[in-house]
Amino acid sequence: MNSLFRGLDRAVDWISQGLAGFLVAVEVVLLFSGVVGRYAFDHPLVWTDEAAEILFLWLVSLGAVVALRRSEHMRMTVVLNRLSSRARRLAGCLAATLVVVVALGLIVPGLDYAVQQQAILTPVLQMPGSWEIYGELAALVLLLYVALRQLLGEASWAEIASVLIFSALVWFTLDRVENAFDLGNAELLIYFLVMVGFCIFLGVPIAFSFAISTFAYIHFTSTIPLSVILSQMNQGMSSLELLAVPMFVVLGLLLEMTGIARAMINFLAALVGHRRGGLHYVLIAAMYLISGISGSKAADQAAVAPVLLPEMRKRGVAPGELAALLASSAAMSETIPPSLVLIIVGAVTGVSISALFTGGLLPAGLAAVGLAVLVFFRTRKDKPEGEQARAREVGRLFVISLPALILPFLIRYVVLAGITTATEVATVGVIYSILVGLFVYRCFDWRRLMPILVETAALSGAILLIIGSASAMAWSLTQAGFAQSLADMMTSLPGGSAGFMAVSVVLFLVLGSVLEGLPAMVLFGPLLFPVAQQLGIHEVQYGIVAILAMGIGLFSPPFGVGFYQTCLIGKVSSDEALGRIWPYLAVLVVALVVVACVPWLSTGFL
Repeated sequence: MNSLFRGLDRAVDWISQGLAGFLVAVEVVLLFSGVVGRYAFDHPLVWTDEAAEILFLWLVSLGAVVALRRSEHMRMTVVLNRLSSRARRLAGCLAATLVVVVALGLIVPGLDYAVQQQAILTPVLQMPGSWEIYGELAALVLLLYVALRQLLGEASWAEIASVLIFSALVWFTLDRVENAFDLGNAELLIYFLVMVGFCIFLGVPIAFSFAISTFAYIHFTSTIPLSVILSQMNQGMSSLELLAVPMFVVLGLLLEMTGIARAMINFLAALVGHRRGGLHYVLIAAMYLISGISGSKAADQAAVAPVLLPEMRKRGVAPGELAALLASSAAMSETIPPSLVLIIVGAVTGVSISALFTGGLLPAGLAAVGLAVLVFFRTRKDKPEGEQARAREVGRLFVISLPALILPFLIRYVVLAGITTATEVATVGVIYSILVGLFVYRCFDWRRLMPILVETAALSGAILLIIGSASAMAWSLTQAGFAQSLADMMTSLPGGSAGFMAVSVVLFLVLGSVLEGLPAMVLFGPLLFPVAQQLGIHEVQYGIVAILAMGIGLFSPPFGVGFYQTCLIGKVSSDEALGRIWPYLAVLVVALVVVACVPWLSTGFL
């Protein structure tokens, strides 16, 4: 029996990873072909976007399977890590059970939904709409298998029985309560506060916490068919702008592999690395520049940390200080285009992505200057960190880094000049990085290409599944009247627009820490942005403030998962970094308040 399961595991891995990695490569080719056809030959390939959008849902669905198999779905582990080993096993068993329920609950309604979509043909390729749905259903079957394997492989039969009995009791209780009482608005508290909070704090992946709560709410409180969940998830994930997510993730991973990030950092280190705190400044500048290329904070940190942190350790910088600066610089760079968060905010709220790109540079620059000032005062008594590089050496490193330094400007130019869209621009960077890695730096490891594609699919699947499940949850909240109630409450706050902005800052700081930035924005962005406009707040300023606040919350202990991700990337104990990160976060909060009070910083160049 074990050999059978091992064989099935290998088959699932081969299908999900192989096909997901292949689809990432296909998406790059499709989008770049569209750019070349439209700009170079003045012959738009109208079918490429349509094909890319159809395959994108397959990619996301398979990526979610890979992420579940690798336990890489976003979740909160702060509470989980403080539980006993048996309690952690029970929590893991509960998480796997909920994934099984979600998969089973969507597969059957999904078949009916696929039949409904069969008659809807795409405009150009005339492909049935059911093709997208069948790809998702196949991925749901794989998700079901992976969750069952985790359920059976990580807990004893007694623990599994305990979790199943507990789940059945909760299910029975909800059913009885709904039949016996008219709960009214209390239903929202039960399903979208108590249930979601309970699941998240027990370490259930955020995407599945949202999905199971939405599933239970619709099942118990309405007669709406459950296929609407899959429909709303599709609408949340199928925006073509979101295809930029896997494109920028793969670009960020290529920066490290091809030597582009290293060349850029070596040049910056030659310029200021000899000064007191010199490598601190290099880290801040490198995060600012690389964030303008990769769009992914995890990719930014993974590109910078292996190059700078070992040298900083040699120079006596405390490990906790390294993690604190790396985390705060990542939070600072959330609004630097082409940040994935900027793209996702534009996609879910309808705000112009190009306007968000323009509005995010100066606020991030203000935060970077604030961090640099703090570094100056924290290192002013340190000894100089080595000899100053000679002008000839600096010139040599500049020439070597020139192809790397060109890339951020190339990416911004092709968007502003109208050559590419925000979705397509990353493919230009991917092709450029491959060419530079092959023919300039000669640092392209073909053996790492497939793992990069698979890692891209897994991270993209984890991110987009959150967006899909949060979209379904937001739809349920809207149907329940919560959106209007929230709008009425926010517009009646004392202080008018200033009071609304202050409450929004606190709200997104907390939500960024507890829920991470993306699900918080997908849930509350469409609800709060219209209120901001109604109160006279520019939508770009509000978007930048919300993103900065979420970024700070994301990297704030004790709940911010970005803080622990940074410690993991930097190979630093979170306890060492905990006491050192607060001054950096305080500087970022001051910068956030300034951006919230001075609209020109976000809108002056629009």
